Amino acid sequence: AREDFLRNQQDDLLKAKDDLLEVIREVDEAAQEAFMETFAKVAVEFDEIFKRLFQGGTTQLCLSDAEDQLNSGVDVIVTPPGKRQQNLLLLSGGERTMTALALLFSLLRVKPSPFCVMDEIDAALDAANTDRFADMLREFSDRSQFIIITHNPRTMEKADVLHGITMQEPGCSKLISVELEQAQREAEQRAAGG
Repeated sequence: AREDFLRNQQDDLLKAKDDLLEVIREVDEAAQEAFMETFAKVAVEFDEIFKRLFQGGTTQLCLSDAEDQLNSGVDVIVTPPGKRQQNLLLLSGGERTMTALALLFSLLRVKPSPFCVMDEIDAALDAANTDRFADMLREFSDRSQFIIITHNPRTMEKADVLHGITMQEPGCSKLISVELEQAQREAEQRAAGG
């Protein structure tokens, strides 16, 4: 009787194991299908946004290991206009930043996020690229709220609201916020009235 009891338990455990492995296989298949569908969409958007930010060039996203798609790395291959295809490490700081921004914005276009925080993302950008970045932020701001930590005046000019910290007295920080549209209207009213 004890042997029959243990065999039944073993059979139940083996069946449970087989059921779990089948569920894992089905989940992996669904995840792989969803990943590859999203990956293909992001690759198309990445190419389009890269070309807008760089005013030309080509891109390619590919998996490092096509056999193990869910665990594979993603290779980013870009060719800025007027340059040959090269490793991202050989690009300038501004080009690497713009490439990363193109990839980020392509992800946001495919799968929007309610908000995005960027810390000094524009530090390596020249004036023209900063303007392109700010224009892209403006375009995406209807889908996502962007919180940008920056010291770049060109980026700040394009913001809706500025928040800053000042220390008027030693050891005492104060938050200052300015809504730029409202400040602009008030300045125009003062100029018209004065």
